[in-house]
Amino acid sequence: MSPSTRALSNRRAVRRGRHHGTAGFTLLEVLVALAIVAVSLSAIGALVATNARGTRALDQRLALTASARAVLADLTLRDDLSSGRLSGEVAGHRWRADVKSLPVAPRDARQPPPWLPQEVTLQVEAPDGQSLRLDTIRLRRNADAAR
Repeated sequence: MSPSTRALSNRRAVRRGRHHGTAGFTLLEVLVALAIVAVSLSAIGALVATNARGTRALDQRLALTASARAVLADLTLRDDLSSGRLSGEVAGHRWRADVKSLPVAPRDARQPPPWLPQEVTLQVEAPDGQSLRLDTIRLRRNADAAR
């Protein structure tokens, strides 16, 4: 093909639109791509916000659990824990413990049981209102059995 024939062929191709407009993106393509990016970023932002809320709630729950464990550990050190209600505050959390003696059928009527079971209900409340309730059984030495 001679150079003049090639130039003529190129001019015809340009006129027909073969090479015209293939050098970039149209405005519509750019707008669609931006819309896809915006939707993706908003979904990622919502996911990050949900994770942050979940992490904060988990941290608060762990703090309540740690406070409850500290109170229960202190209660187990008390040999004279009698039935009734105790309350206090630890690490900024208010707590209330309800202690109730449970009935025990002795094996031998002449000898009292060495241990007395107590039902302990512990309620721990955070300053923001979130609360945790634990129910457990505690064994207390029977003072009458030691005699």
